[in-house]
Amino acid sequence: MPVRAYFDTGRGVIVALAFFLALLPACTRPPAALGQTGVLAHPAIDESSGLAPSRRADNLLWTHNDSDGEPVLYAIAPDGRFLGSVRIAGLLNTDWEDIASFELDGRAWLLIADTGDNNSVRHDCALHIIAEPDPAALSPSLELSASVAWRIPVRYPDGPHDCESVAVDTREGRVWLLIKRENPNRLASLPLRPAAGAVPAATFHGAVPHIPQPDSKQRLLPIPTGRYRGQPTAMDFAADGSAAVVLTYGDTLLFPRHDGENWSAALAREPVVLPPHNLGQAEAACFSRDSRAIFVTEEKPHAPLLRYDLR
Repeated sequence: MPVRAYFDTGRGVIVALAFFLALLPACTRPPAALGQTGVLAHPAIDESSGLAPSRRADNLLWTHNDSDGEPVLYAIAPDGRFLGSVRIAGLLNTDWEDIASFELDGRAWLLIADTGDNNSVRHDCALHIIAEPDPAALSPSLELSASVAWRIPVRYPDGPHDCESVAVDTREGRVWLLIKRENPNRLASLPLRPAAGAVPAATFHGAVPHIPQPDSKQRLLPIPTGRYRGQPTAMDFAADGSAAVVLTYGDTLLFPRHDGENWSAALAREPVVLPPHNLGQAEAACFSRDSRAIFVTEEKPHAPLLRYDLR
């Protein structure tokens, strides 16, 4: 039955139910309200593989396409409207898998994670940092250009790995990476500002052991939401440091962080499993600029843009 018809014919029931829910203890309420805010309708955005909130403007998100796409960042509104694009000079999109935004030294920055490595053979994975463009200069009809401010080579002490989940903590001065094709999935980190010419090896920090895994029936299905549903495809830290979000093909997972706690400890606990996103290939997630919501989308043309409003 349509919601409108049910409301019109059962207004007393709806009001009574709302009153009853308001009296429930907080622990019994859903941890977040999930809804679709729009669609990524611009034809150039056909494999959204990362999301990040602007640090210079409200109601602005950045996204990009997956491997072999154009080396372009796309600015979108929270309802999916296309606001403009920025081409990164001198870069190729070998396998861009995530994007993060952060503030450092009074400026806003974007980090592009060219870290996808399905076969664990790449030795050229890197994190590219650009100054976030001025939102006032964005236009749907004009492509802007930006250059790389600095580059962080990605090297692991035990050889190449596939990674699609990257987040930045400027208080620590570290970039955190969550390895994809492992169980449990290990956490690693790199310095956000390595010394010029340095190629530091990533430091491992334990694992994220409580990511929900496929059941016996799901393991028989060779699709993202089947046997691969426990693989992490995106990660972000709330700007206020209060929580992390990890996206998998099957779930959206919230990891609250206690005061004084490091990220490895927070991510080692059981997560809060948010309402199911029900996307076919979910690969992009981020917190809103104010840390009060989470946005999620998937890799396909005209992908839905979902929003979790956190309690």
